[in-house]
Amino acid sequence: MKTRSLIAAKLAVLGMMVLGSQAQAATLDEVLDAGELECGVSDDRPGFSQKDRNGRWAGLNVDTCRAFAAALFGDADAVNFTPLTEAEAFTALQTGEIDVLTGSSAWTATRDSALELNFTGINFHDGQGFMVKAALGAERADQLDNTAICMQSGSMAELNIADYFRENDMRYEAIMTDSFEASAEGFQRDQCDVLSADISKLAALRPQLDNPDDTEILPDRISKKPLGPVVRQGDDEWFNIIKWVLYGQINAEEHGIDSENIEAMRDSSNPAIQGLIGRDARTGELLGLEDNFMVDVISQVGHYGEMFDRNVGPDTPLGLERGINALWTEGGILYAPPFR
Repeated sequence: MKTRSLIAAKLAVLGMMVLGSQAQAATLDEVLDAGELECGVSDDRPGFSQKDRNGRWAGLNVDTCRAFAAALFGDADAVNFTPLTEAEAFTALQTGEIDVLTGSSAWTATRDSALELNFTGINFHDGQGFMVKAALGAERADQLDNTAICMQSGSMAELNIADYFRENDMRYEAIMTDSFEASAEGFQRDQCDVLSADISKLAALRPQLDNPDDTEILPDRISKKPLGPVVRQGDDEWFNIIKWVLYGQINAEEHGIDSENIEAMRDSSNPAIQGLIGRDARTGELLGLEDNFMVDVISQVGHYGEMFDRNVGPDTPLGLERGINALWTEGGILYAPPFR
């Protein structure tokens, strides 16, 4: 009897999962019917999602959503942005308020399972690092022995620092605050030698300091924080679309296809390029899109490197080098499966 009851219970759960999957499986149709993509972004995150002087959203995560819109509608502007706090973001996606999330929440096992969400790929490898006063003379994190570090109490940053210094047999003085903003203020007022947070957050803060040239962001990362687009579980078609637009942009950079030469690339005899621009592949058809959807993406938004450079790269206020976000062929870890 117990065995039969267990089987019945499992069948009931399976039936609910099938019904849930069917209910969620119409995302593409719903988005196309609406005529625009609903994209969730972090509120006021310089370089990633922030309104410019004209009130237009700009940033790496914004461009990622614009790429999805270009693939879906042939128009990168067919997207509506919803600014969300980290506490609001996942709920907004789970309830269907947004179609895709490109925020600042890291890809973890718990979020990928318990929240019934799917991370589709990585558009930025972030991680915790250190900003130091240039006068300190430190060039690497392992040179921070016996320094005073401003940090937010009760944060993951506090735990990561404790682990890193213990593993490297170093000492530090913790200057505790109740927020990152308070830690940044303490660093600026010389209450500490070092400020620790995500590299992207430190890079966004640095131009706002009174004397940014008196500070340095060390190249080391002491944690992993993979960031990328997120969708609801239960809709493989939608999951595949979001995933392969991002992969298409990474592949485009690897093959030297950019927003300026995309038209000339139509004559390329390279099979990988022909597949990417929809000449010799049925990728678009299989995804439910036009075969040349990546032509719209690249011509209107660009490949991954173009997005990185104009939003967070060396010539922007954030001034980030590609580093680990460089292509795997250029010494980084950015890699995408073949587009064929």
